[in-house]
Order: sequence, then C-alpha cells, then structure tokens
Amino acid sequence: MNNITITIDGKECKAEEGEFILNVARANDIFIPAICYLTRCTPSLACRLCLVESDGKQVYACNAKSKDGMVIDTITNNIATERKAIMEVYDVNHPLQCGVCDQSGECELQNYTLEMDTNQQSYAVRDIHRPSQDWGHIKYDPGLCIVCERCVSVCKDVIGDSALSTVKRGADALNKEFKESMPKDAYAMWNKLNKSLISANGENNTLDCTACGECSSVCPTGAIVSSDFQYKSNAWELEKIPATCAHCSVGCSINYEVKTTSIADATKRIYRVTNDFHYVSLCGSGRYGFDFEHNAIKDEEKFNDTIKAFKKADTIKFSSIITNEEALILQKLKEKFGYKLVNDDALRFKNFMDSYSSTAGTSLYNGVLRDINNSNFSISVGSALKTDSPNSRFAFNNAISINKGAGLYFHPMGDPVVEGFGKKGKTIETIYHKPMAEEAILYLILDLFAKKDELPKQVSEYLNSFYEKRKRTITKTVKEKVIKKVKDPKTGEEVEKPTFVNKKVKEEVEINYSKLLDLVGLDENFYDTFEAMLLKKDKFSLILGEDLIIHPNSTNLAKIAGMIQKYTEFKIVVIPSNTNTLGVSLICDLDKDVGDYTIGYNEMADFNINAFGNGNFDIPAINQQEGTFTNINKNVLPTNAALPYDGYTLNDLASSLGIQAENTIDYTEALPVDKGFKSLSFDDLPNHFTNAQEEVRGYYLDSAKSESFDDIAEISEVDSFDGQIIYMANPVKQFNQFTNNCEQLTAKTALYLSESLAKTLKLDSGNSVEIETKNNLITLPVEIDNKISGDIAYVPTFDKSIETESLFDGYRFIEAKVRSV
Repeated sequence: MNNITITIDGKECKAEEGEFILNVARANDIFIPAICYLTRCTPSLACRLCLVESDGKQVYACNAKSKDGMVIDTITNNIATERKAIMEVYDVNHPLQCGVCDQSGECELQNYTLEMDTNQQSYAVRDIHRPSQDWGHIKYDPGLCIVCERCVSVCKDVIGDSALSTVKRGADALNKEFKESMPKDAYAMWNKLNKSLISANGENNTLDCTACGECSSVCPTGAIVSSDFQYKSNAWELEKIPATCAHCSVGCSINYEVKTTSIADATKRIYRVTNDFHYVSLCGSGRYGFDFEHNAIKDEEKFNDTIKAFKKADTIKFSSIITNEEALILQKLKEKFGYKLVNDDALRFKNFMDSYSSTAGTSLYNGVLRDINNSNFSISVGSALKTDSPNSRFAFNNAISINKGAGLYFHPMGDPVVEGFGKKGKTIETIYHKPMAEEAILYLILDLFAKKDELPKQVSEYLNSFYEKRKRTITKTVKEKVIKKVKDPKTGEEVEKPTFVNKKVKEEVEINYSKLLDLVGLDENFYDTFEAMLLKKDKFSLILGEDLIIHPNSTNLAKIAGMIQKYTEFKIVVIPSNTNTLGVSLICDLDKDVGDYTIGYNEMADFNINAFGNGNFDIPAINQQEGTFTNINKNVLPTNAALPYDGYTLNDLASSLGIQAENTIDYTEALPVDKGFKSLSFDDLPNHFTNAQEEVRGYYLDSAKSESFDDIAEISEVDSFDGQIIYMANPVKQFNQFTNNCEQLTAKTALYLSESLAKTLKLDSGNSVEIETKNNLITLPVEIDNKISGDIAYVPTFDKSIETESLFDGYRFIEAKVRSV
C-alpha cells in the first residue's frame, strides 16, 4: 500500500491508498455518521448515512476508497437533507418504548435522531405484525429492528458462523408518490428496509451458531438483546468497570457492568459484560461467563491454619489462571522458603518456547493476532481453534473473508465451522490428519515457504530427501482446429471455414513429489490447490496450538516452528493454553515434581487454597482482583475488580510470611525486567483504544534476541491410532472451573460425538457410556455436537469434580474403548 494524503473538511489526513474514507475520517477524529458500517467488516450500504461529497461527487464514505489528493466534504445542504430524511424513515413505525427498552440511553437510533434534529414525520406506511423470537442466549424483536445488517456482517466477517441473514418481510409497498418527493437515498434505503427482516439460518428460524452473542453487542437498537439481561436494568444505572477477560489467553478488553442487587439489597453484582465491538469481539464465554465470584469473610482461624500449612509445605502447585502479581508473590515465596513451584501447563509452555527460541533466535514468537487479521494467507496447526482460542479463530476467519485471503487448517478433528470460512479448495482447505503427524506438517510448511537458498545445508538436504519423481495425469485445455460449413453472406453458398475450439485432453507428466504429503495424508492434488490459493498472497501468518506444546515430540516441533519463523515470511502466534500461561512461564522458576506436602493454589493438593469456595482457604476470584495478565499478543494487560471481596488475599498470606507489600498491585512494577516486563506501576498502565484502531492497553513485552542453532531432528516414527480416538478439549463457551461456575454456561461433562460418529456407535444424547483407556475407566453421558465432524470424539476438563484428565497420559489424543451402559 502507498501512503497518500487526502483532505477532509479542510484537514489534511494521511491514509493508505484504497483505505475507506470513513476509516480515515475516524482515525483523524472527523465525524461522519454511519449506522450500518462496522470497522472490521465488509460495507453493506444499508443505512447510507455516511454520504459525503468527494471532488464534487456524492459517494458513500464506508465503501469509497481513498485516492491521493482527493478532497472530501462531509456535509452539504443536499447531504444534510438526505440524512434527515433517512432518520425520519428509520423512525417510521419504530415503537416508542424507550422507557423500558434495554438499549435506551445508549441507542444509536436515539442518538442519530437527535443529531439530525429529526423532530417531525413526513412519511408513513402501514405496519405489519412482527412477533418477537427467542434465540436462546439472545432474543430478537423485529419491531425494534432497523435492518442495518450489522448482526449479519459481524457474524459472517468476524465470527465466521454466518448464522444470520436478511429475509423478505412481506410488508405493503411504499406509496409511489414517495419515490418522486423523497431524497433518492432516503427512498432507496426505506424501500430496502420495508422489504427486509433478520432471520436465523437454522431450522425453523433457530439460531444455530457458536453462541458468541456478538450480534447483540453490535445491534444499535434494542432489537437483539441478551435474554439474561432483558428488562433487568437501564443502561445509565450501570457502572462500567474496564477489565480483561480471564477465560483464555487472548485477554479481550471487556467492561463489567455493575450495580446493586436491589433497593433493599446493596450487594453489588455484575449484570452483564460488554465490549467495544469496533475494536474487539467476544466469544460466548467472555460475554456470558461473568458470575463466578464468591463471597468470603476474614476467618482468622482459617488464616492461621493456612500459615501453618505454608510452614509445613515444600511444594506449591498452582494454576495459570492467576495474575502476574500473584505469580510474582509465589516466586518470592519460593526464593525465601525454597518451595517447589509446580505448574505443568506453564512448564510445558516454557520448555516449548525455550526450544523455539533455540532456532528462531528470539525469546518470543514474532506475531500477534492483528498479524493474522491483516494477513491474506493463514495456516493453523495443532489447535481446535473454535474452542481453544475463539478470538484466534475470529482472526483466522477475518484473514480469509475480509482480506480475500486463503487458509489451511490442519487438525485431526473435523470442524464444520472452519470449513464455512470460505470456499473449499479455493479459499479454505481443511486437512484432517492423523494424530502425531504434526512434525511432518511443520516440515511441509518449511519446505513450501522457506527461502531455500538460506536454509542450512543439513535441513535442505533432509527436505530434499523426501522428493521423488512421480507420474501424474493432468487435464489441460488445448486449441483444436476444426472445419465448419457456413453460408457465405454474399453468395448464400455453403463454404468451409476453419475455426479453433477448446478441447480438454489428458496428459501424463512427471512431477517432483514430496513424500511429506503422504505422511500428512495428502496427495499430489494438494499442489494444485495450494498454488491456486497462494496466488497474489503476500502476507503470511501461522497459528500454533496446544496440541504441539503437549505433544510427545514437542521439543522438535518447537525447533521446526522456530526455523519457520527464521527462514520464511510467516508471522507466528503460539497460543498459550491458559489465561496467564505466558506470564507465569516467564515470572516463575518452575519445577517438575511435587514434594511431600503440597499447597494447591487453584489446584487440588494436600491443602487447598482456591477461589471456588470449596477449599481449605478462600481467595478472591479473578473478577474480584486488580492486577495484570500477559496475553497471547505478549501484551501485559491491566484488569480491575468488578466486585468487592471481604476475605483474605495471597498478598495477606505473603505479608504474614515476611514478604511485605500493602497491596497486590504493588508488585506490578516489580515484575522481572530481564524477562521483558517494564517497571511501570499498575495505575500508570493505559487501557483504551484510539479511533485509528490502535490498542493502547498496558504494554508489550520486550522480546530479546537469543543465540540460535539449526539442530532439528528428523521426523519420529508416528504411533498408530487404531481404535476409537478421544481428544481432550472443552465445548464452546467452557474453559475451566471459573466458567463452570457461571449460571448461563450450562454445558455438561460428557463424551461429545459428531452426528455421524453417534450414528456409527448407535448412541444418542443422554445415553451413558463407559470410556476405557489404558489409564482409567470413566462413565459419562453422551452429547451430540453438530459443530464437529468425523470419527474423533472429545472429552472436556472444565469440571474438576469429574477426573476426565485421568483418561489421558499427557497428550491430547488417546485410544479408548467406548461401551454403551
């Protein structure tokens, strides 16, 4: 892209050539009204309010592209007339129920009606009955809908569900006189609005999606609202508390919206979670999984018992769902008392990144989610994206759907949602390989994308060792000369006329074929698909997931991944498996084995300290704490306490043990600078976005350069999986014990099957089965999940009262026997 200058309302604005005028205006704090346009989506031109004048010609700012030197006027007499007429049309038959509408006070229809000084009504059409609909987590009121199509756009372009669409409304036709008397854009908008409604694409108008609720977030009116929130509170009564979502490692920016329970009960509670949808989208867990706090009081006897437990213990086993500050307190306790610090999740991640760094030459991976969003060729390996990291999935979809890009998705478990991100074989290719094939996949990526002249000799020779000559039959089009008899226009006689026609012929050719394709489960046809998808692509991103980190050959996988960073153009993102896995792996010196007596901090052990209300000692939940997380983007993010906590904290325990600090957040500026953290106090951390789409939240870790070596190993012999394969994963909207405590997240621990596998095994939802692996035997109910496909089932781990992890032996895949009970 070339940097250019355009002028908007007399202000010179820097832009990229081809950037939408509306985005340039927003980045320069110039107001252009727009209801239908979402910054991260394709323009729909539904509202037409963004009409501007460009070099004397009226254009729509949401889809008109910037050109060097263009001059824009955002308002003229004609444009003002059009906009006012559009707002009059939007108010036609709109119910006057602002007093009870959930959106009142933050309704864009209200705002723009006032902004355009719409104080009269010049148009009318008979209304029709539009019954409200219950879509589960959300409710849709067509009477309040202005068919701006933002819900349709965000569902398709950002989320990738494509669960909503516009359908015919069945209304009366507009009076023909309006076409002559109304401004043309207002009439065109009204004509479309009067014919349309929003519909869910599932059977019988049901919402069949991954239930993220983003449609309710982007809705400018009260047409789509959370079922749980409906009629609970006016928007202006709620206190917005900025925070960071703690359910996965993305760390999305959220607002906890809080007020007292009632007039009689002054206890504060969270009524909903909201997001600034122009900058970030939430998954269903982030939106609906907010009520996991618990109440506690300061019990001095329990406090003293806990101090005794610390004096007795030699090990602290802890979860990665903690703040950086808590991690630092645990590290300081280790340094003072010699405790072993055991966190299997963070230790695996640390070891993976150490191996990664040994070939990449940098302490951290080189990409962030925005690189995936901005890429036009993205690859995902080793992650069930839909459930492991929903916002990584959104970014992957965005790269394909918005950037006219392409994507390769490698995973053993079938995913119909990812398949729907584009056109099979043209913009998306899902490769469902066998478990343990990940080394071959990463070597294949290195082979396809590396700068071959820069690769180390031994690596290049190893990749070349897979090549062999193979015969392949191809079909190509050739021109064939044929003689046709035609009439001479002058004489009328038939004459022979030569012409050429296209003819498809088959031809056997010799190709240079890599046997890496065989190891992955592909064939020579992949080359054609790959070359077609790669055409005109110049921004590359690679997502690496937990399957690689927990893999038996994770060390070599990490080294190959590091070489991909070093010798290709890929921006790489490694998904940390839990909320603060990256932060913990950097702050704490971790141990592998527990000792004789273990304290569990949000983990089960001999003496349990946790935020779930069922341990020996209570601590606050994440939504009751101030502190920071280190997220997938290597960004140190602040979070604030949504609700008060009257019990003790880890800082209170540490202070009693001789590690003094007045508040937990006093440790924020003490985070280790040698690991990339900055010496900034909690109160000095920014937490906002700019109109230019810049994220100004906390700060980014410094990535240090490290000495690199090219000592990667050959592909290990792949273990065969001959029986029923079970995958360790959580269902959509569930992540951990915190989400399991949330009222709106109701998924159960079960054996989750695709519809086809359930049919093969002759099972149905509600049946019970025994699952037997070499490690354990557990009885679970069956759930059918229509968002997976293929023959691999999965078992979740979010409910720690059911020891499903005991089925596995450290890897996410295992063979099992499944028997109906």
